[in-house]
Amino acid sequence: MLVLVAPGQGAQTPGFLTPWLELPGAADRVAAWSDAIGLDLAHYGTQADADAIRDTAVAQPLLVAAGLLSAAALGDVAPGAVAGHSVGEITAAAFAGVLDDSAALQLVRKRGLAMAEAAAITQTGMSALLGGDPEVTVAHLEKLGLTPANVNGAGQIVAAGTLEELAALEADKPEGVRRVVPLKVAGAFHTRHMAPAVAKLEEAAAALAPAHPTVTYVSNKDGRTVATGAEVVSRLVGQVANPVRWDLCMETFQELGATALIEVCPGGTLTGIAKRALPGVKTLALKTPDDLDAARALIAEATQATA
Repeated sequence: MLVLVAPGQGAQTPGFLTPWLELPGAADRVAAWSDAIGLDLAHYGTQADADAIRDTAVAQPLLVAAGLLSAAALGDVAPGAVAGHSVGEITAAAFAGVLDDSAALQLVRKRGLAMAEAAAITQTGMSALLGGDPEVTVAHLEKLGLTPANVNGAGQIVAAGTLEELAALEADKPEGVRRVVPLKVAGAFHTRHMAPAVAKLEEAAAALAPAHPTVTYVSNKDGRTVATGAEVVSRLVGQVANPVRWDLCMETFQELGATALIEVCPGGTLTGIAKRALPGVKTLALKTPDDLDAARALIAEATQATA
């Protein structure tokens, strides 16, 4: 059974969209999306530097556009399940037919702007903690006033909070944690600091007409599958200020019988976690169009195995 997943913010790198725009029709498609949301996605995906694409209002639409573009390049894919990490859930909602591409990009544009505004209120950020016992780490973070914003599994938890709190974490790591790595994000996402963005997203969501998922949709709120479009959208709104439980998503993938996992562009982060947490599951990250043939072969293998 194939799982198709979409990465979250921080996966972007300068120029990562360049080779994808060389595919037939891709540049025109991205140009139309850019006009629709008032953001030059091609410029930011090919020419902008790391600081420019770190901007929340830019990074989020860019990631969703890249995910949709790379998935379309795979051709007619029928995954057994879909999921996304943080903003990648909007990409996954499009994969599942809950939102069409246009609605997904309109929503993520509003999400990015709202979260950027919320992040500007207080100087905040996020850092990944590698290694350690999850219970010990979470207790230590809470003692420092930090939130375990992403519980990713495979020995990785992402802490979020003020820059002062993150500095204290650098100086006082939880027992067993090997490294603390600052992330390329501009705010404490999935925490109380994002509460102002939730109200704006609720307004944006009210204008949507979501369809029910056509494939199994796994929510990163709690790893549960969601059967209605309205519930998917409700969770998309709420997760902005709630922790991401990617560890629980992976447990669900196992329960569903996953044998293969493909991460859409800019892939790498989620496949890296899956390699450690999902032994026996074949993984592939779509980084450039050069990965498409291998991805199609993996899809064919997974499809034959479930036929």
